[in-house]
Amino acid sequence: MADSDNKNKEEDELAGTEQPFVQHLVELRDRLLYCVYGLVVAGILLAIWPGPSGLMDIIAMPIRAHMPPDAKLIAIGVFSPFFVPLKVLMMAAVLLALPWLMYQAWMFVAPGLYSHEKRFALPLIFFGSVLAYGGIAFVQLFVLDKMFGFIQKFTPAAVAATPDISSYVEAILSLYIAFGVAFQVPIVVMLLVRFEMVTIEKLRSFRGYFIVIAFVVAAVLTPPDVVSQLALAVPMCLLYEVGIIGARYFAGTGKAPESEEEGAGSGSSGSS
Repeated sequence: MADSDNKNKEEDELAGTEQPFVQHLVELRDRLLYCVYGLVVAGILLAIWPGPSGLMDIIAMPIRAHMPPDAKLIAIGVFSPFFVPLKVLMMAAVLLALPWLMYQAWMFVAPGLYSHEKRFALPLIFFGSVLAYGGIAFVQLFVLDKMFGFIQKFTPAAVAATPDISSYVEAILSLYIAFGVAFQVPIVVMLLVRFEMVTIEKLRSFRGYFIVIAFVVAAVLTPPDVVSQLALAVPMCLLYEVGIIGARYFAGTGKAPESEEEGAGSGSSGSS
C-alpha cells in the first residue's frame, strides 16, 4: 500500500513539473512562428518595393560612387545574379523585422520577470535595437564611403576596380554585423553594473584598457585600412562612456523596491 502511495505521489510530482515545461515549449514554438511570419511579411514588402535589384543598387551606392561612371559590379558565379540579390533581400528583411523579433523575445521572457525587472528590460531591448540600426546606418552612410575612397587612392591606374557582387556583399555584411554588435557596448556595460559584476568606479578606471581593446577589436573585425578601424574604435570608446552614464539610471530602475524586499522578508520570517 505504501509503495502504491509513493508511486502515485511520484506521478503527481512529475505531472506538476511536466505541464509547465510543455507550456514553455508551446509558447516558444508560437513565438518562433510569429518571428517567421514577421520575416515573411517583411520579405514580401521588400520584394514589392524596392525589390531585390533595388536593394542591391542601394547597398552598392557607396562603392559605385568611387568607380568610373559606366563601371558596374561584376558577377563571376553563374547563379550570383540571382542568389546574391535574394541574400540581400533576406538580410534587409531581418533588419526591417528586428523590432518585431525583439518584441517576440520580450513576450517570451516577460512572464518570468518581476515588475521592476520589466521596467529595466523593456527600455534596454528598445535601446539595443536602436543601437543596432545606428551601427548599420553608420556603416552604410559613412564608413563604406570613406573606406572605398581611401582604397581607391591606392588603386593603380592600370587596375580596374570592379569587385564581384558576392565578395562585396559578404564584405559589407560582415561590417554590418561587426558594427551592429560593437554598438551594443552600452548594453553590456549596463548589464554588468545591473548584475553587480562591476561598479561604475571600476569601469571608469578601466577606461584606458578599454580604449586599447576597442582598437584591437577594430583591427580584427574591419578591413586592413585605417579609416574603417578608426570608424569602429572611436564610436566604441564613445559608447563606453554612454554606457557608464546610462548605468547610473538602469542600476536604480532594475532593483526591486524596498517595500517589496521588506514584504518578502516579513513573509519569510512569518512563515518560519
